[in-house]
Amino acid sequence: MRYMSDDHTHVQEFFAARAADWDSRFPDDGPAYTAAVAELGLREGDRVLDAGCGTGRALPPLRAAVGASGVVVGADLTPAMLQAAVRAGRDRDGRLLLADVAALPVRSGALDAVFAAGLIAHLPRPAENLRELARVVRPGGVLALFHPIGRAALAARQGRQITPDDLRAESNLRPLLAASGWRMTSYVDRDDRFLALAVRAD
Repeated sequence: MRYMSDDHTHVQEFFAARAADWDSRFPDDGPAYTAAVAELGLREGDRVLDAGCGTGRALPPLRAAVGASGVVVGADLTPAMLQAAVRAGRDRDGRLLLADVAALPVRSGALDAVFAAGLIAHLPRPAENLRELARVVRPGGVLALFHPIGRAALAARQGRQITPDDLRAESNLRPLLAASGWRMTSYVDRDDRFLALAVRAD
């Protein structure tokens, strides 16, 4: 078993404490997830990973996008989140994996796309972790970094200010992705949506 760092323990504790009522805290996010998944341009039969899937909110739209012949995998570090996904019946839409996105049990180039909702703020080593996501995606495959509200709205919800070192700022995220095997193709940061799309470089 891989040694779990303090970073990982902190992330697990944070989400484990919130897993039971996570969906009820954010009941209106479903359409935002569906709209963001649509931006991936998935096709019937594609293979997609929901990285840091939490309670699996993206799994139903991901399954709808790739169809019965596609492959949908949800990976999360927190057992309580995956248990909540099972209780919600979302394990019917994809295979759930208890796994660290920093070391995925997926072969290189196996996937067509990665969807990641709210993940980047919780990555202990962002460049290295994004490189691992690039490893499992074929050249030309797509990454979606999503949040159902934008940076300013999220900061206000949490009672804080946006700082210049915020990884999700376009000026920080674009070079971070470029250094990790990705080329950013679009960036949206509005009150009702954060979505950065990137393509796996050759």
